[in-house]
Amino acid sequence: MLVAGRGVIVAEFFDAGQSRVLPWARRPQSASLVAQLADPDRGWDAIVVGEYERAFYGSQYALMAPLFEHYGVGLWMPEVGGRVDWHAEDHEESMLSLGLSSKREIAPTRVRVRTAMAAQTLEQGRYLGGRPPYGYRLGDAGPHPNKVHAAWGRRAHKLDPDPDTAPVVRWIFAQRLAGHSAARITRALNDAGVPCPSAADPQRNPYRTGAAWTLRTVAAILGNPRYTGRQVWNRQPSDAVLVDPANTGLGHKQVQRWNLPEGWVISKHPAHAALVSEADFIAAQDAAAPRGPAGPAARRYLLAGLLACGLCGRRLESAWSHGRPAYRCRHGYSSAAVPDPVRPKSTYLREDQVLPHLAAIAILRAGSGIPDRARQASITAPAQIADLIDQLRADEVFLTYDPHDQTLRADGHDTLSVTVGKDR
Repeated sequence: MLVAGRGVIVAEFFDAGQSRVLPWARRPQSASLVAQLADPDRGWDAIVVGEYERAFYGSQYALMAPLFEHYGVGLWMPEVGGRVDWHAEDHEESMLSLGLSSKREIAPTRVRVRTAMAAQTLEQGRYLGGRPPYGYRLGDAGPHPNKVHAAWGRRAHKLDPDPDTAPVVRWIFAQRLAGHSAARITRALNDAGVPCPSAADPQRNPYRTGAAWTLRTVAAILGNPRYTGRQVWNRQPSDAVLVDPANTGLGHKQVQRWNLPEGWVISKHPAHAALVSEADFIAAQDAAAPRGPAGPAARRYLLAGLLACGLCGRRLESAWSHGRPAYRCRHGYSSAAVPDPVRPKSTYLREDQVLPHLAAIAILRAGSGIPDRARQASITAPAQIADLIDQLRADEVFLTYDPHDQTLRADGHDTLSVTVGKDR
């Protein structure tokens, strides 16, 4: 009706199933339309948009209008009664307002959906989709609770114990409660040839190798409260981050981040068959907490994340050694794997070997030449050392330790290096 008597529709571009949040360059049909703009033989000279909500989300009109104008392509929309005038102030304000209105529609919808999902988990223990945890499989739970979905023939689902993998989960918890480490459990699973989760269900894990059990897989199973029979939601929520910070026009993408336990939503009542009792699950978590007679609260690593290995480039991991903080690099080796005889010897570095040399590195980085030993020796107070470490973190300075010559250098520059001594 909008273009009746003024033109005919010769091509259609509809992005079905694509979010309006995505910029045009990341929607298949819209990207095809944009690609044809530069072709003088494209066969059309105007674009008709029937629903602005789907076409121009947020600031997308401001990004696309100059491109349409550049190639001489008109834009027709019912909201302006016909063709959009690129140079009319009222048209521009209307289009920007419509874009913000389209963006505003999503915010309350997101709040309503998340609130409903939290309530369904907390009060009903409803299974809300996603891949079932290892040890479970999807079972039928009757007609969908929503009458409209039920009329379409959709069914609700629940988690049922998998006869092949549920015993493995129970065995993992039993071994942990018996005092075995997660690494020992991982080695036992691999030695026994038990298929890892991605190998047991390859159709749902096409992006994983399915080669073997890993330490993180076992730790994830031991830390998953869904094995107690309660439904849990919001353990790994989605977050929006820029696709490319250097090109904000590409918009955002969704990434999943692990949420803290305070943000989890756990059903009030059991929702499916439990593979482990709640008491045993809590005991398994407590078994993973202690790290020695003093406990984890007595351990503090001042240089955590600042040290790198000069052999393999990996970050040195914190490791308590003989009652003192230290750092090590096992060059990719995990205690859950069989040792490789050709692997280099593990690198160890005590924290007290590094702290006396921080002042020298700071002075060299400041351009003071050879560090004054008196000034270096004066940096011994804990507060002064803490200030130096904070400054290194603020400047994003990383220290690389070479175990061969036992030197510590800053930012990969050999000129900014100090010897930490022969005492290992």
